[in-house]
Amino acid sequence: MSPGPRITPRERLVLLSIVESYIATGEPVASQTVARHFAHAEGMSAATIRNVMASLGDSGLLDQQHSSAGRIPTPLAFRVYVDSLGTEGLGWSESGGQSQPGAHALSPQQREHIEGSFAGVNSSQQFMERTSHVLASISTGLGIALLSAQEAHALEHIHFSRLGAGRVLAVVVTEGGVVLDRVLVLDRELASSELDASARYLNENFRGWSIDRIRTELARRLDEERSEYDRLMRSLEELCDKGALADSAGAATLYIGGVANLLASPLDRELLRQMLAALETRERLIALLNAYVDARQQTVRVVVGLEDTMPEMGNFVLVGAPTRLGLHRTGTVAVIAPTRMQYQETIGAVSFIAQLSGRLLQGPQ
Repeated sequence: MSPGPRITPRERLVLLSIVESYIATGEPVASQTVARHFAHAEGMSAATIRNVMASLGDSGLLDQQHSSAGRIPTPLAFRVYVDSLGTEGLGWSESGGQSQPGAHALSPQQREHIEGSFAGVNSSQQFMERTSHVLASISTGLGIALLSAQEAHALEHIHFSRLGAGRVLAVVVTEGGVVLDRVLVLDRELASSELDASARYLNENFRGWSIDRIRTELARRLDEERSEYDRLMRSLEELCDKGALADSAGAATLYIGGVANLLASPLDRELLRQMLAALETRERLIALLNAYVDARQQTVRVVVGLEDTMPEMGNFVLVGAPTRLGLHRTGTVAVIAPTRMQYQETIGAVSFIAQLSGRLLQGPQ
């Protein structure tokens, strides 16, 4: 994304005032409104403000629908506004789109309310589904949660059955109701009692964990606990080496809430129709999230104007962050909303929920 235009400190002050007024009212901002805001500021007369606004318009930061109307911030103006939030002491910083909300981005009451919304959630699927609704209720846009393909296959139950000499049927039932079964050809014979003990260990220790996380944690435990549970660990190692917990082909799971928010917004009907049509294609929306939310980033990203990925999305903003359990990425949480949105609250909510996922979904230890 190209850098914004060079503007003077005075122009920046006027522009931020206009953006904040427009966010609050949704109405074009007149020079008189800005003049009242700077009534006691030295050198900010009504004539000066009108000249500044004209300069901002020439720079592509303000639109004027007709000569007698006030000014409306352009997407470029909102980019300048987002860049300014860190320097204005609003609790987060922006550098190349990477944003870190501070503790006061949300009030303690807001954090408590959000955390209470996740009461009873104990799986990644439940967390992501709830997230889409929570973010939609907080923002003026779509609440979106993308659960990675690996996390979508969280363990509900595993069972092993002997089929004959050296052959075992492994049946994995995921929390999403998917049944994965495969025949394992073993190098050594395992008795039914050993298969039962292995299944019991996995079910008691790893219910609700993704298959990928189970394999990682199990490898660690095999090294640390081999001497204490030598026979059980050797049985588990044999079963896993032969594919009992092999990667399974699957798609990421997408949860969306808040379409009614957009339908109720004062957006141009044709623009809204095009935007919703673009987002109806699941693959395009996943591609949009993956294009802007990097698995390696540690913070929230705010992107104003999504036209590089979807031409229909030039007047929309994405606020997104990856969710993690330790160093393991589990998905993405995001809001897509019109440029006129409450930035601080939305950024704070996305950041808090992304961090909350790691705390609520630690799984059995």
